Amino acid sequence: MDQLDMASASVAEGDEAGKSPLLQALGERVRNLRARRGLTRRNLAASAQVSERHLANLEYGTGNVSILVLHQIALALQCSMAELLGDVTASSAEWLLLRELLEGRSEQDLHRVRLAAGEILGTAPSGDPHRGSRIALIGLRGAGKSTLGRMLAEHLNVPFLELNQEIERVAGCSVREIYDLYGAGAYRRYERRALEEAVQIYSDVVIATPGGIVSDPATFNELLSHCTTVWLQARPEEHMGRVVAQGDTRPMAANPEAMDDLRRILDGRSAFYSKADHLLDTSGKSLEQSLEQLRAQLGC
Repeated sequence: MDQLDMASASVAEGDEAGKSPLLQALGERVRNLRARRGLTRRNLAASAQVSERHLANLEYGTGNVSILVLHQIALALQCSMAELLGDVTASSAEWLLLRELLEGRSEQDLHRVRLAAGEILGTAPSGDPHRGSRIALIGLRGAGKSTLGRMLAEHLNVPFLELNQEIERVAGCSVREIYDLYGAGAYRRYERRALEEAVQIYSDVVIATPGGIVSDPATFNELLSHCTTVWLQARPEEHMGRVVAQGDTRPMAANPEAMDDLRRILDGRSAFYSKADHLLDTSGKSLEQSLEQLRAQLGC
């Protein structure tokens, strides 16, 4: 048993009534953050240098982990300890007043407040006259972003960008090398820079974004402010089937629980994907049918 394992104690399992509400809430936040970032439990455990068993105990609210272990997990999830503990809004008097004002409001009210705040701070979508002619496709891998994006760009006679390729250009190495050499945090920084450059250079463009672009709120806000966004949605089975059909069998071969992980990632990101201007479900549709519906939604 390693040092981190020894620092983490697990409480008795199986007694649902005896679980601590605090630990259950903490476990739920860890699961949601992990899903939003597209990490399997095994990936997160390896990155945080915590045993997968202890991480599972934490996520199910049965593990009373030490501060050291929690710190390691927060670093691996690229979030603050305060966010992990659900207390980021207690960091200042203004945060507390805002939290009190917004607590209990509906999603519609929060959406209106976010847009109003954007107007005040100068980041509102209405502030960019080219937003309507920059089209960004978002969603999980296998939704059709690259294929439909190229077809739409050809129809509109505008450039098509794969944001991952722009990230590699900015970084000077492949996406895999960015992760291996510098970590996920560096990838998100390059992602933000690549998007900012694309927005500055192109007033008319179709962009296929990485599935995890919603993981960084600052980058996603940038996207929503400067691009008309379309969430390309599909059933989890179709997402996986299309990835395998492209010749990539790694998701299934390396992880027998790949479909469960994919569903959890989709669940964790759906609330963010749904902020897109348009939603197009490509399930069971041919490329031609999907393109026709996409053009109809965009009015082009």
